[in-house]
Amino acid sequence: MRVRHGAWLLPLALLAACTAGPSVRPGIVVNDGDTGGSAPTTTTGPAPLPPLTEPGASSIKWGPCGTSVLEGVAPPEGVEVSCGKVNGILDSPYNPGRGTVRMQVLRAGTGPIPLLVLDDIDGLPGTRYAARLAATLPKDLLARFSLIGLDRRGTGNSDPVRCIPDDVRTAIVTADPRDMDVEGLVDQARTAGQQCSITLQPRLPALDTWRTAGDVDSVRAALGVDKLNAVGHGEGSRVLAVFADRYPGHIGRLVLDGLPDPNEDAVVALTDVAESSDAAFAAFAGDCAKRSCELGVDARQALQEILDHAASTPLYSDELELTPGVILRAVRHGLSDRTAWPTLSAALAAARGGNAQPLVALISPTILEQDQIPATFDSTLVTRCNDTKSRLSTEAMVGAAKDWNNRFPLFGALTAEWLAVCSPWPVATKPVVQPTVPSAPPIVVLGTSVDPVTPLPGTTRAAQQLATASLVTWQGAGHGALGFSQCATDATMAYLLDGKVPRDGTVCPP
Repeated sequence: MRVRHGAWLLPLALLAACTAGPSVRPGIVVNDGDTGGSAPTTTTGPAPLPPLTEPGASSIKWGPCGTSVLEGVAPPEGVEVSCGKVNGILDSPYNPGRGTVRMQVLRAGTGPIPLLVLDDIDGLPGTRYAARLAATLPKDLLARFSLIGLDRRGTGNSDPVRCIPDDVRTAIVTADPRDMDVEGLVDQARTAGQQCSITLQPRLPALDTWRTAGDVDSVRAALGVDKLNAVGHGEGSRVLAVFADRYPGHIGRLVLDGLPDPNEDAVVALTDVAESSDAAFAAFAGDCAKRSCELGVDARQALQEILDHAASTPLYSDELELTPGVILRAVRHGLSDRTAWPTLSAALAAARGGNAQPLVALISPTILEQDQIPATFDSTLVTRCNDTKSRLSTEAMVGAAKDWNNRFPLFGALTAEWLAVCSPWPVATKPVVQPTVPSAPPIVVLGTSVDPVTPLPGTTRAAQQLATASLVTWQGAGHGALGFSQCATDATMAYLLDGKVPRDGTVCPP
């Protein structure tokens, strides 16, 4: 499994600390402030929430899952798991409406109604995420729904992307972002883009959110359902929002957990990511001190010592050099999973003692091939850069990197790297999809106060843009609220199972 903003950090700190996993909390707490930000903007209002109906005949042939599908993730005890394949349309701009993409799906549970699950592009493949999510959700849900995890195009076992040479990927990931060598990073990114163009050819521009939303509709049809019920996690939520905009007649009950910022200006969106990442580490450090973790009372100072030592005397694992760039990526990755904070503190303590392996293990799926599964860095780079409209000058990128490094000294410079790696991308810039779904049924959006991946300010803006969204905010830390906050999970279950839409502006305690 797998959480932003200065003004609310003080009141958040005064509240009870977040706990790992679902917590026993009182019922939903409703904020008495302005809750009209995401009210419907049309005069006709939202469509009624569709009833739950069992699907017709499915064209998916379900069978045992291969070892590469569930590697590292054990399905919950008593939950049946099966796998299948679905064909989608590649729809490259060079060959519109044609070509095939083969997609991996996983079914967890035997509930009669399918509930599609999508994850972040750089997170667990959707199949593994669905199996993992099944372990955290109430049995009532799994009795009614079966979770359908989808490996998005280019990820997991869905025609995975392998296009960046190992040495180029390693050079990008291991570079110390605090050096702010923007020109060097742009050179490496240019090589990555050129190699991906050569390797992927027409596939390259077809790996984006717009076409992934088309894949969602292909899966809907293959499942035999007219109205699709689905849960999106992080950037997977944006795919579902675009699906809803493209296929308004097929919208069922949608839960968007950590919906990304819709802002077309990457500098604006990434500023919040940098700030939230630093805030998430502060929350981790507080948790670390409270549980007397291996890092002592000052986890921030411990991290700084580890970074300084790695800059002068890098540590090595069997697979990778533990540079400051790798350390910072591993830490931010660990921060996103609230249940993994003890693992993160133990890994940092091991690195301080000279053992690089635990930290490398946290980040290795991003950087290193694992059996049949490619490094997620390639598909993430291709999809994010295809979706990114902003292309900045070197001067602007250096300015942003310096500014963020001063304001957010842990993760500011690392966050600024995304401006550099997409700046020479060979796919032409295009307008970012801005879904509004004005006639959709009510949609539930979950936000987390300290989310280092999809920060709350961006989720709030995205919810305001969706005409029928109802925003539920968890005052916790980590990436995503579903399965972590009992209050947010209860609101989601009431919506999915009983059609009860939570009040827009609902606030859940930490």
